[in-house]
Amino acid sequence: MELLRMVSQGLLLEQFSLAIVVILVVLVAATAGQQSAWSKRCGDVDVPFPFGMDDENYLDDTFLITCNTSFKPPKAFLGESDIKVTNISVDEGELSVMQFIATDCYNQLGIRDETESYDASIRFSVRTVSSTKNKFFAIGCDTNGYVDAKEVEERYSTGCSSYCSNKTTSFIRGLALVLDVAKLPSSADLKILSYAFVADETKFKMMFPGNTDFRELESIEELPMVVNWAIGNESVKCDDAKKRNNYACKNNSDCVDVHDGSGGYRCRCLTGFEGNPYSLHGCRDIDECKPPALNPCGPGVCENLEGTWKCKSCPKGYTNNGMACNELRTTPGDLSRKVLFITLGISIALIVAIFIFCWGMKKIKVNKLKKKFFEQNGGLALQQQLYSGSSSRQSHETTQIFSAEELKKATNNYHASRVVGQGGCGIVYKGTLPTNKVVAIKKSIFGAHKVNEQFINEVVMLLQINHRNVVKLLGCCLETEVPLLVYEFISNGTLSEHIHNEGQGYSPLPWELRLKIATDSAGALAYLHSAASTPIIHRDVKTGNILLDESFTAKVSDFGASRLIPLDETRLLTVVQGTLGYLDPEYMETSQLTEKSDVYSFGVVLAELLTGKKAWSLDRPENERNLAKFFVSFMKDDRLLEIIDDGIIIEGNVEELKYVASIAKRCLLIKSQERPNMREVAMELEGVLRSRMEMHEWRKVDGYTAECLFAREPSDLYAIDVK
Repeated sequence: MELLRMVSQGLLLEQFSLAIVVILVVLVAATAGQQSAWSKRCGDVDVPFPFGMDDENYLDDTFLITCNTSFKPPKAFLGESDIKVTNISVDEGELSVMQFIATDCYNQLGIRDETESYDASIRFSVRTVSSTKNKFFAIGCDTNGYVDAKEVEERYSTGCSSYCSNKTTSFIRGLALVLDVAKLPSSADLKILSYAFVADETKFKMMFPGNTDFRELESIEELPMVVNWAIGNESVKCDDAKKRNNYACKNNSDCVDVHDGSGGYRCRCLTGFEGNPYSLHGCRDIDECKPPALNPCGPGVCENLEGTWKCKSCPKGYTNNGMACNELRTTPGDLSRKVLFITLGISIALIVAIFIFCWGMKKIKVNKLKKKFFEQNGGLALQQQLYSGSSSRQSHETTQIFSAEELKKATNNYHASRVVGQGGCGIVYKGTLPTNKVVAIKKSIFGAHKVNEQFINEVVMLLQINHRNVVKLLGCCLETEVPLLVYEFISNGTLSEHIHNEGQGYSPLPWELRLKIATDSAGALAYLHSAASTPIIHRDVKTGNILLDESFTAKVSDFGASRLIPLDETRLLTVVQGTLGYLDPEYMETSQLTEKSDVYSFGVVLAELLTGKKAWSLDRPENERNLAKFFVSFMKDDRLLEIIDDGIIIEGNVEELKYVASIAKRCLLIKSQERPNMREVAMELEGVLRSRMEMHEWRKVDGYTAECLFAREPSDLYAIDVK
């Protein structure tokens, strides 16, 4: 049984010899026993399967552990041997056992002390001493240490030596250990000791650091050593083992061939599992997501799977490869682009903020300005007039105060294509309201002026005018610097355009229509002078302010220069205003405005209808530039037919022409008191028209009828002459 032997020779010049013999006996593995997950504990040692301490609870006899309970605490031994087991590792396939130390002891005379010298030996079946965890140590002066190993009939030996020229400073080195030289015993010591052993290098260094006293080894009988173990022998490999019924690796594990020592194979749990691969269900899933383990997904959300895990989601700034959340690496180019985008975003946001701020300030300013103009133009007073008193119901139903924005949209921001009339006082636009109603919007071109209460009263009066031959004022806008007036839209041009054929391609008006238009216009002026609740002087009667609809019904328009006359007064003192050729000479001389001023202007209109000539023209001789003067002159000389429009002289109407001319002559008298009033003029013209109707029964003349005469719509419908 002695497998490890100590050999010694003379003390002085001879070498001490120390031998440790390790014999490996390869045995055929016995039939596998019960492979259960059952595990016991012997003292401080866990005994996992395939090792066991009872029958049928270990793989075979080579895995038997004997638990000696006579020790306190109990100690584990390998099989029936005296090899003490301190740890069993199924993960690494290792046993930690305690190995005795081989000692050689001599006195000063060089005589070996047999009582303190002994060899150490150990026998294994299907075991190998770990070449990676263990080291062979030989410690002492003039010491030869060697290891003998046997495997069946083959023998192996290895060793190391130390030599001391001075016994007080001996060379002390194992294969991987140096003890403190100063701690060696001197020649005066009674005993000289040498040691040889195989030990777990890591644990030995922990037990005896480099400065350990040499004599401390005297009290040590055994040291830890690591032994490898495997399933089967060198003839059993994984590929063959998997085909056998006694295959030791259970579920969730794999097989690893052992290439050192006696061969065989070991089992290990698959990646993501932990536990005992030799026991059924011994390899359990590792929950990588469960604390205290570090979350493999880092800042992401981890989901545990059998044998692995996955990252369900990763936060912004990370990429997900399924197993980890990796932070996006920022390259210098990415950083530059990021800075560029941030700068661009801030710049755009700043520009938008400035734009919104400026837009808001502009809108506030515009609204304040609108409010200022509304109040300045008497908007509050106008609202009170419209919605209070006896006229409130009618006014509320037929009139409206428009907003500046509403009229701006109606005229497409006052686009040039919407202009239908233009002159010295302002511009007239054609507009379409949201209700699709077409209106005429008059916009003054004069600067701001003070609108007093009298103007508001005039607007209220005009809004209440309801006469078929007066253009209806629908409403106004007071949110602009100068109020805008909204009228009904008349589509067939002005009387001036039709009489003088001013580039519009109009056909000459026959006498019947001219007489009807004169009668309609006279009736409208008579209504303004007498029938309205407060008399109104138009002050700018002319053919350009008489509009014609599709049926050639006359509509008196443009009350921009009109004035209200209080009921207890007959004349007003005003600044002379009107159109050259139509102005009352007496009004021009005295600045006294009366209703007879409109009568004079209407006399000029009658002269235009009769002659087809303009009220004032520089193209005519100097004595004929003013139509009113040379018309009266020709009447006095009985030369009327010389200036009558050739297109209206037909057989049988000369007397009518002379009668109407006489009315015009009386209207053009220099003294206003000698002129007829508009009511008288209207009645006389209506009588002529009625007589003609009875005589001709509304026969057709040159393609026209008095009731329904059509002409195409011109592009300039509201011409305004310079005043």
